[in-house]
Amino acid sequence: MRYFRIVLRKLAWAVFTVVFVICLNFFLFRVLPGDPARAGIRDPRLTRQAIEAIQVRFGLDKPVINCVESLNPFTPGDCLINPLQTQFFIYVSNLLRGELGISYHSNRPVATILREQLWNTILLIGVAQVLAIVLGMTLGIAAAWKARTPIDYLALLGSLMAWSLPTFWLGIILLFWGSTSLGLPTAGKSTPGANYATLWQQWADLGRHLILPTLTYTIVFLGEYMLIMRSAVLDVLSEDYILTAKAKGLSTFQILKDHALQNAMLPMVTIIALNLGFTVAGAIQIESVFSWPGLGKAIFDAVGRRDYPVLQGAFLLIAVAVILANLIADLFYSYLDPRVQTE
Repeated sequence: MRYFRIVLRKLAWAVFTVVFVICLNFFLFRVLPGDPARAGIRDPRLTRQAIEAIQVRFGLDKPVINCVESLNPFTPGDCLINPLQTQFFIYVSNLLRGELGISYHSNRPVATILREQLWNTILLIGVAQVLAIVLGMTLGIAAAWKARTPIDYLALLGSLMAWSLPTFWLGIILLFWGSTSLGLPTAGKSTPGANYATLWQQWADLGRHLILPTLTYTIVFLGEYMLIMRSAVLDVLSEDYILTAKAKGLSTFQILKDHALQNAMLPMVTIIALNLGFTVAGAIQIESVFSWPGLGKAIFDAVGRRDYPVLQGAFLLIAVAVILANLIADLFYSYLDPRVQTE
């Protein structure tokens, strides 16, 4: 019963956080300078009437949240409070119906745009995250078990270098190296104008385009996972029950699997959950360097165009993913450490 109350409390906080994010998400992009109706337009023949028509089309002529001017010609200075005609109320009401708005740039539903980009991002970042988690945890366990040995020093040096490298710089270096030495593609997710005779050829071409951005993302996160796992395992290996397990004659594999890993996974659950939540956002720098058509590049393009609906939808998707990841991590703690239920 106590655990059920803990779950309900965490769910309530998650819902409250989502509501707060929705409000913040709306006003965050309204403070940006410039007029979205003029963004991305360089045609000098664009008239004021055309700009006003664009504003009316996307509801930009309505007030953000404050009052609207009175329609009474005898009291032009009066202001009538009409929240139903504000951009904020329209945004919230559309959101409750599952609508994220229409893109100012492409005139397409934002939900459709994000759905298309999301699968590309999950394909890229999901594979890289799995590789980074497996390799990082393996290296962290090996370095902790062989502490203060050449294996530990080499793992530490490599992880610190990987973690400190600027993501965009590493991506550019790998892009030049992969394209010149290995002949790998440098942009996009498929070869332009390619005709595939079989599905296998299409997947093979996609795999070649995935190699460089996936390798970049894996290297960046591998160092982080390795350092955290090494530190957690070292703390656990210093406990008395590990010494007792060694005295009983248990093998290294048994000590790590049955005694060390479960307790060492607590900090790893946190960092993995947060990173998987941000996976939905994609890696803006990596997707921009390799021109990968994912959410990261969509956010980058939308900022330059002041495309509020796309930005709002993308950031809301990111926030909800991170909140859910934190909620799952909190609930998973009770499985790894029952003492969490008593807090």
